[in-house]
Amino acid sequence: MDLTLFTDIEIIFGLSIIILLLFHRIRLSPVLGFLVTGMIAGPHVLGIIQDVEQVEILAEIGIILLLFTIGVEMSIKELWDIKRFVLVGGGLQVIITSVLVYYISLSLGYGPSTALFMGFLVSLSSTAIVLKLLQEKGEMYTPYGKISLGILIFQDIVIVPMILLTPILAGVPSTSGDSAFTFLLKGIGIVLFVIVAARWIMPALLFRIVKTRNRELFLVTIIFTVFGTAWLTSNAGLSLALGAFLAGLIISESEYSHQAIGNMLPFKDVFMSFFFVSIGMLMDVSFFLDNIVILLALAAVVIFLKSATAGLVTFLLGYPLRTTLITGMALAQVGEFSFILSSFGREYGLLDDGLYQSFLAVSIVTMAATPFVMASSHSLSHRLLKKTTNRILINGLSSKSTDPVKEDKELHDHLIIIGYGFNGKTVSNAAKTAGIPYIIIETNPETVRHERQHGEMIHYGDATHQTVLESANINSARVLVVGISDYIATRTIIDVARRMNPEIYIIARTRYMNEIKALSQMGANEVIPEEYETSVEIFSRLLKKYLVPEEEIYRFTREIRANGYSMLREHSMAEKDNTFNLKDELPGVEVTSLKLKDNCSFHGSTLKDLNLRNRYGATVLAVRRGGQIIENPTGDTELRSSDTCIVLAKPEKMCQLRKFLGEDAEAFSSESCPV
Repeated sequence: MDLTLFTDIEIIFGLSIIILLLFHRIRLSPVLGFLVTGMIAGPHVLGIIQDVEQVEILAEIGIILLLFTIGVEMSIKELWDIKRFVLVGGGLQVIITSVLVYYISLSLGYGPSTALFMGFLVSLSSTAIVLKLLQEKGEMYTPYGKISLGILIFQDIVIVPMILLTPILAGVPSTSGDSAFTFLLKGIGIVLFVIVAARWIMPALLFRIVKTRNRELFLVTIIFTVFGTAWLTSNAGLSLALGAFLAGLIISESEYSHQAIGNMLPFKDVFMSFFFVSIGMLMDVSFFLDNIVILLALAAVVIFLKSATAGLVTFLLGYPLRTTLITGMALAQVGEFSFILSSFGREYGLLDDGLYQSFLAVSIVTMAATPFVMASSHSLSHRLLKKTTNRILINGLSSKSTDPVKEDKELHDHLIIIGYGFNGKTVSNAAKTAGIPYIIIETNPETVRHERQHGEMIHYGDATHQTVLESANINSARVLVVGISDYIATRTIIDVARRMNPEIYIIARTRYMNEIKALSQMGANEVIPEEYETSVEIFSRLLKKYLVPEEEIYRFTREIRANGYSMLREHSMAEKDNTFNLKDELPGVEVTSLKLKDNCSFHGSTLKDLNLRNRYGATVLAVRRGGQIIENPTGDTELRSSDTCIVLAKPEKMCQLRKFLGEDAEAFSSESCPV
């Protein structure tokens, strides 16, 4: 039995553990750690692993699984929503970058074919690295996250015609004149297959699979779907990764998508590590060290050039300076599909060995620099925004076409809503219902145009900039709600708003618990973390099921929020001495809220008149009347229509009490009476 591959995997994992622990201590990205692992273990340094091709196969599986998980987390509707980013943004980015690199390569003495091919190589960015970093930071659904995703999807598609053009650039005649037409037909067929499979085939198939309650069968079905779709697209001339993405889209339309992604995530993480390791193995470290100054300079030029082109495209799409800079710097590296394309270039003689090694070295340097470049993009954009007052730079080209925020002196004591996603829509609907004056600030020009046509009070602008908040008349506003998913932008908005209006009440949304403290220190009055609000809602419903009085539930949830959710984080609910435990402290009794109806026949009767304690063994603990709580009511306390009584009694007595009250009261308890 040949144990070569098994040995190589053990070496990679063992070396990765050491390097990743070291990189974690010095706060460097795991991506960089895997690249370094590949360099050290590969044939150009220690030479521990010689069979790089087997590792590359595992790496390709990692790319397939990455694109699959991205597809599952999206949907066909969401993909259609970013079609402008894919077609316009991606198309412009590839064309502009290719043209610029073409002329730079010509000036360096390369021929037209090689120059254009180099343009193709440099125009592609790393889907694996960028999306992994965006996912880790929770920034996939920010404006720059969506734009980056759209451009990357276009790049993954355009690799196919680039491969088809490679032999033509090399002067090799095409063997099939109808290849472009055939390719188009195959593409249309695959799109139709995805739509039909997502709408009808996959939901029906997964329903039958899930009915078996066999987890292994479900997992095998998902794996078959992923690799089967990837194989189909590969045979049609498209990339394996694109097929995996389409497979994710197919499954995303079913109700079993969350289970599917949960099963595949561990596999994706393992195989993605092989991808980064395999890239590191390709690099000839001695060649890099011999030409380090030139190669680092070229890498810096590539990073600047790609940042500028991707940023320019984002600006042309109508987005503000901050989104422009962050998107540009996110796409500043050379991508993994460029390595696939470069192998075709070597095969057809467009790249010699020296140029190929230079390309590899520069590409890996740009990949290794990506975590640092992306991390610095927020602070750089913040500094630049402080130095500029130009409205078009601040808000983007769409500030003209969408009628930017104009200062409205009539707005007073109003609500400012930042972002018009799900949270923004919910808050604006509530404000509209309550008659609260409000204004919405949004950076997506299409959303602004669409909602304004429907009469919404929404304006275009980047709320991280002071002039935009001034235009929303923040000095006289009462409340600011920040409902965007961009944590860095949220911090900036809170800081600017607090300095401009020290009295404004700021409510901010965030995704994670560990971000609450920083946002509070910046000036937020309330921070709502999504992950723990879900726990609070579950907690409240649980207590209602166990008939804990509404006042107790309110007190518990108030304490949880007041203490920064520490009760949930430390599991200290059960340890608190004052925790109400119905089973231990009041065994065999039921606590229920009973609300008297508007035209109650008991209106004006006292508790003494009703004699509930003697008749039914029921004790009225409290009466809630509007916003007033009457605690420990006496026998002389009168009941009025619409009062809510908190009643304690044994279950069988409680049923008799309900029958006595009849249609005059509504019981909030979900418990049924015993027969």
